[in-house]
Amino acid sequence: MKGKDRWNDLFELAMYVLAGGCFVYFLVKGNGAKVFQAVLIVAVLQLIRLLVKWTKTTMFTTLRFCVLLFIFVTMFLANEFGYYGVIPYLDKMEHLFSGVILCFIGLMIYSKATRQPEGTEPPSSQVAVWLCLFFSIAMAGVWEIFEFATDHLFGLNSQNGSLLDTMTDIICGTCGAIITTGYLALKARKRALPLVDVR
Repeated sequence: MKGKDRWNDLFELAMYVLAGGCFVYFLVKGNGAKVFQAVLIVAVLQLIRLLVKWTKTTMFTTLRFCVLLFIFVTMFLANEFGYYGVIPYLDKMEHLFSGVILCFIGLMIYSKATRQPEGTEPPSSQVAVWLCLFFSIAMAGVWEIFEFATDHLFGLNSQNGSLLDTMTDIICGTCGAIITTGYLALKARKRALPLVDVR
């Protein structure tokens, strides 16, 4: 394990163990939907690892922790353990937090796409800020398209059959994106450095 990423490795390992426990428990209980959810959690964790390896991208420690925490909250607490009915507005908090994560993913993409040889002029931090903002907002819309498609194809109820729910989710994701890009812009201005160095 890498020193600074050791806790993330342990966190991810704990989620595999918990998913395995949920799989066995709900299999015994005969709850097929929860069993599928446990399998889906493992699949998502593995997919992230494959994407990182395939794109040869290094996910910095804070971003990896945020992604793992997001998976834990959305897939374990909300879906597997049914906390949507326990924590008010949990869905909206998830969309707000997703706006933050997607900004940092946009930053990571920008950093990889504009990697410069050592000693050359760094890319524009202003472009990075705008890309992070637009990427995050666009992905909020893409997610709602995905929910709409799965609701109509598989008879699910992710959007509660409501335009209000859809638009509120997009607004929450956009607010998270605006707050994060404001923070990134402020940090870049104080340092007078490109945002690709943000950790």
